[in-house]
Amino acid sequence: QVQLVESGGGLVQAGGSLRLSCAASGSIFSISTMGWYRQAPGKQRELVAAIRLTGSLANYADSVRGRFTISRDNVRYTVHLQMNSLKPEDAAVYYCAADESRTAYPNEYWGQGTQVTVSS
Repeated sequence: QVQLVESGGGLVQAGGSLRLSCAASGSIFSISTMGWYRQAPGKQRELVAAIRLTGSLANYADSVRGRFTISRDNVRYTVHLQMNSLKPEDAAVYYCAADESRTAYPNEYWGQGTQVTVSS
């Protein structure tokens, strides 16, 4: 089993930045991909970004490409999501996810979520 703990959410003004972090523990050596999803009220959960823990392959949602950057720390099995130029539509609960498969959509393990609020 893998446990994921997110941190770094909060309230920010539009145009500002936030950095989310997700630390994995447990059976971490089984993880191949980690990523971030978000879910706003009344909307489906959507992938924001994902990254392989080997190599540098990452993928992003079109809505965040160029503003958000996902990175990893393989030593600590931690992934970060640097969010710049935040917009009110970026407000959501952000969930960390991990997968044992090399997939663009990690969804095997989930964190509890962290709230991001963007004021206009």
